[in-house]
Amino acid sequence: MTEVETELKDKVVAAIKEVYDPEIPVDVFELGLIYEVKIFPVNNVYILMTLTSPSCPSAEAIPAEIEQKAREVEGVSDVTVELTFDPPYTQDMMSEEAKLELGFM
Repeated sequence: MTEVETELKDKVVAAIKEVYDPEIPVDVFELGLIYEVKIFPVNNVYILMTLTSPSCPSAEAIPAEIEQKAREVEGVSDVTVELTFDPPYTQDMMSEEAKLELGFM
């Protein structure tokens, strides 16, 4: 990745960290819901993510909010958010910070 792509990816990740699961006081990145963020030529952003469960009440809202936040990052041309349940989400995917915040440690 070029320096410009790395910088853009960092800005996109920072924007994603502004999105919270409405039921959990931790952002979706620290929760481990974001599997990958890739920057393709001409600043196209690809985000692969999951939800805490396929029946999550915010199943439509969270990916839409992530896409919106990523689109607001200066320099981003286009954003694709793909939802996957493979591998299925587990609490092990949370960052140490999220586990501490939620009392799992």
